[in-house]
Amino acid sequence: MKMLIIGSKGFIGSHCVDYFKSQGHQIWEVDINESQEENCYVIDGHNSDFSLPFQEHQFDVCINASGSAHVGFSFENPSKDFELNVINVQKILVAIRDYNNNCKFINFSSAAVYGNPQTLPIAEDSVCKPLSPYGFHKLQSELLLTEYHKFFGLYTCNLRVFSAYGPRLKKQLFWDLSQKSLQSNVISLFGTGNETRDFIYINDLVQIINLVIQHSTFQGTIYNVGSNVETTIFEAAQVFFNAFSPNKEVVFNGEVKVGDPNNWLADMEILKKYGFEPQFNLHLGLKKYAEWLKENE
Repeated sequence: MKMLIIGSKGFIGSHCVDYFKSQGHQIWEVDINESQEENCYVIDGHNSDFSLPFQEHQFDVCINASGSAHVGFSFENPSKDFELNVINVQKILVAIRDYNNNCKFINFSSAAVYGNPQTLPIAEDSVCKPLSPYGFHKLQSELLLTEYHKFFGLYTCNLRVFSAYGPRLKKQLFWDLSQKSLQSNVISLFGTGNETRDFIYINDLVQIINLVIQHSTFQGTIYNVGSNVETTIFEAAQVFFNAFSPNKEVVFNGEVKVGDPNNWLADMEILKKYGFEPQFNLHLGLKKYAEWLKENE
């Protein structure tokens, strides 16, 4: 296949590049970071235009791993978050419609669209009540994919990613723990520690992308991307420090961080029918992540 990966230097995007190259596919990249690599388009982060790659090539698949993934940032600068997570998606869809309308478009959404679900596990048809501008913007980007499928016949799907982690990730819970542990033996976190998340290791996430490409009808389809395992933040922190730096104490301040949900657990029945089986439990995944952190200190 001929594939275009947008946001190719980021956490998920870079792993997509590595995996699909290893499978023998032809890969082109788009990112805001300068690159000397072949087949890499550099775009202006302040005035993005995604037309050129689609004018010059006919892609089988386009994966959009670009955008902002910071809930806090979306409160501080909702206009910029809207630009990165909604306007840019619309620009990509227009470029595909105009130049490459047979291209299958995969957009990374987020479990943040759900907010605090009424029941667990969370199925794809659950009610969406986002708790942050970020969650609302991801939901709006999903609607754009539905719009461009319905009215322009594009092949689109959204991946609602839960709590992804792994090498190259330099934000969110485990990265935060690693950085705080360099300064103190006592690490303070928001919440009570009883909040839960559904963690998915990056290799399993990439496996899901591959299955979606093979099996999805791309009719504005939505998929959860998780492991179907619920873990408390307290337990996750303990597993991380057992792998990274034992004898650290984690305390919780009881404060609710704005935009954070209480409990997440993904219903993965649709992808299980495609053959998805997670290969990395939290212990193995965090062992790999801890090794990467130590190698890159």
